[in-house]
Amino acid sequence: MPSQARIVMLVDLDYFFAQVEELRNPTLKGKPVVVGMYSGRTEISGAVSTSNYLAREYGVKSGLPLFIAKKRLEGRDAVFLPVDYDYYQHISDKIMATLRRYSDTFEQVGIDEAYLDVTRKANQSYEEAQELVSEIKAAVKREVGVTFSVGIGPNKLIAKIASDMHKPDGVTIVKPGEVEVFLSTLSVDALLGVGKKTVAKMAELGIKTVGELAGFDVQRLVEIFGKTLGVYFHNAASGVDNEPVQEAGEAESIGRMGTLKENTRDVAFIMQKVDQQIDEIYTELTQKRLSYRLVGIAAVMRDLSAKSRSRTLEKPAKDKETIHKAAKELLEKYLGETGLEIRRIGVHVSRFGREERQQKQITSFLDDTA
Repeated sequence: MPSQARIVMLVDLDYFFAQVEELRNPTLKGKPVVVGMYSGRTEISGAVSTSNYLAREYGVKSGLPLFIAKKRLEGRDAVFLPVDYDYYQHISDKIMATLRRYSDTFEQVGIDEAYLDVTRKANQSYEEAQELVSEIKAAVKREVGVTFSVGIGPNKLIAKIASDMHKPDGVTIVKPGEVEVFLSTLSVDALLGVGKKTVAKMAELGIKTVGELAGFDVQRLVEIFGKTLGVYFHNAASGVDNEPVQEAGEAESIGRMGTLKENTRDVAFIMQKVDQQIDEIYTELTQKRLSYRLVGIAAVMRDLSAKSRSRTLEKPAKDKETIHKAAKELLEKYLGETGLEIRRIGVHVSRFGREERQQKQITSFLDDTA
């Protein structure tokens, strides 16, 4: 089915860890709630993992040191709780099972995020897609009790950006003919992969909005940012994304996952672990005489949020150098989007020996859930 005919949803569970704590203990409603990752060094050492919207009104957001969060909420009857990841995972699993029922194809990209391709379910109608969202929201509220925000668009890129527009419990729909207008006035950092350094560099070029980036000469972007990023920025700013919603486990995958010796953002340190994993993956590929067309990384951050990124290659590969290069670029791009340190890292390859008809792309779009 052509990409322009697709209808894709991104479901983003609202302030998930804190909302689950409110669900577990209703007396927390109406109070600032902060779920933190405690380091154990002192009673207030660590960082905020998630906060509810009352806490956010006082500037308490993910990644903020807990001692600063406590100062900002002093005298506000705030509640601070440690992360209970197993319980959050249990609730997430229930929600994801419900979401899956309403999708043609389902892709979970984190404990609190999932893409749903609903093209057939909605009969290629955005009006029916909106009705479907109402059904899904009611089902999740009834079966679990939480709210979520939704972005709906012709591809994953637009759905992801749209999901951030109206929170909490909102719905934002961007039809194919509305993509250019929707993107044009947004700041360039609305695009995945555009971090602070890239924002500063684009500002030097006179690029501040996505619309300005879309109109910028693509060849100049390639000269400045390199072929991969230059083409990606041009395509993303134009709303182009043909990456499918990929059912987890739909294709066989070979991968490894491991815990780092310490939480870090040091690419060289992380790649030492990744290269060990790549060696094992390459050995298995060689034994099975397989080529691959997709390379992906998965990261668990210091706040235990899980994120994944992947890239589809232009043609099948068999060597481990390609895995290393793609994994390192994906890692660098992701670290440019977040200020958090990585706790666990993994790499995988898939799409073995497939001869799929795909549009030739320099890079696939990244799947991020903030």
